[in-house]
Amino acid sequence: MTAPPALAVTRLGLSHFRSHRGTGIALDRRPVAIFGPNGAGKTNLIEAVSLLSPGRGLRGAAAEEMARTPEGIGWKVTASLEGPGDGHELATWSEGTGRQVEIDGKAAPQAALGAVARVLWLTPAMDRLWMEGATERRRFLDRITLSLVPDHAEAAIGYDRALRERNRLIRDQVRDPGWFRALEGQMAGHGARLAANRAAALARLAAAPAGAFPRGELALDAEGPRDAPGLAAAFAEGRPRDLAAGRTLLGPHRDDLLAVFAAKGIAARLCSTGEQKALLISLVLANAWAVAEDFGAAPILLLDEVAAHLDEARREALYAAVAGLGAQAWVTATERNLFDGLEAQRLAVADSAGVSRVRPEI
Repeated sequence: MTAPPALAVTRLGLSHFRSHRGTGIALDRRPVAIFGPNGAGKTNLIEAVSLLSPGRGLRGAAAEEMARTPEGIGWKVTASLEGPGDGHELATWSEGTGRQVEIDGKAAPQAALGAVARVLWLTPAMDRLWMEGATERRRFLDRITLSLVPDHAEAAIGYDRALRERNRLIRDQVRDPGWFRALEGQMAGHGARLAANRAAALARLAAAPAGAFPRGELALDAEGPRDAPGLAAAFAEGRPRDLAAGRTLLGPHRDDLLAVFAAKGIAARLCSTGEQKALLISLVLANAWAVAEDFGAAPILLLDEVAAHLDEARREALYAAVAGLGAQAWVTATERNLFDGLEAQRLAVADSAGVSRVRPEI
């Protein structure tokens, strides 16, 4: 398959962002190989790039947690983004709680970032995805879905808001069916959209080209109906049980993502650590291909400490997949030799008295 056009950050600026007091980098469209000792600020650098997309970034941190200490004066990330069409100047910052966004000098909601940039990531914290509870897998699936279905966030927010209100009624032991019917109608409508979006995302991943990494057979473990009328009826029927339990026990907020190592027919949770990592990489690459086809440009990939946990053959396969996508992948490692075989611009990151310093390496 021919590599699609790709998004690329050609300038990145960080001001008082975590360990970076003031960092400015000029880049081309090639992958970015970032190396340096642990604690130097490599992950902080790619976390800043992750904030060019909606949400809390690859660490899931609150805005106030990203401010450099001890100054505590807020932080700012700026970037020049190039794609197959017009480029964009992006800025996001926080002066306390919450964060602000500007696109081409105009204030914009976070959701608007999804219209100009798509960013996917894989971090060491995700390595235990198949061993954790359903909540983390559901969040993982929803990030994939959001990258492919832009209005997924609207459905998720609407469902969560109605769910919180219904759970409040349950905690207060309210018995008025009118209150419940109103909220359950909202939950059913939003929940049906959530279910449809998730199913569509899984279908898109299944249709992505197979690469050198093992494919996973994915399925949504959903208890009960997922159409709006069926959900509304199930919520109504479940009120006595939910009132006894103190929370809503059925709905899309309880869904789980199941994966099977296709070549062996083994559930992902029973696979070896290496096999689980390979499955995750396969999913991220499939997600990237799907985004490239739907969005018209390959997304930016953030791969944190991935190379160190792969043998030489799988590292080569990963770098070949990145080249095949044509994607600007930001890859971190402690040793520069882990980037052998990756055609990339290289950045050396070091700590100097608690301040991260970034030096381009020829």
